[in-house]
Amino acid sequence: MMANVEIYALSTCPFCHRAKKIFQEKQVSYTEYLVDGNEKLREEMITRGRDGKRSVPQIFINDQHIGGSDDLYQLELEGKLDQLLSQTLLRSH
Repeated sequence: MMANVEIYALSTCPFCHRAKKIFQEKQVSYTEYLVDGNEKLREEMITRGRDGKRSVPQIFINDQHIGGSDDLYQLELEGKLDQLLSQTLLRSH
């Protein structure tokens, strides 16, 4: 089982496409929430994230807020992204 990756995005956002590209290159599946015109999803994104960020993308790995595209690529540069992606989400039922 792989990590649970979620991305809040706009369909026309180049930074969103950049973030999704790294997951595609790593063959990691993700759930995408398009916030285009969907205020309810945008509010959910803001509430889930830290510091009330309104920009997209906002990325979550195993319910941990990663941040945006630059934050994701910084994790990759530091060699920390693969470690996060190899962890599975442990949920209590």
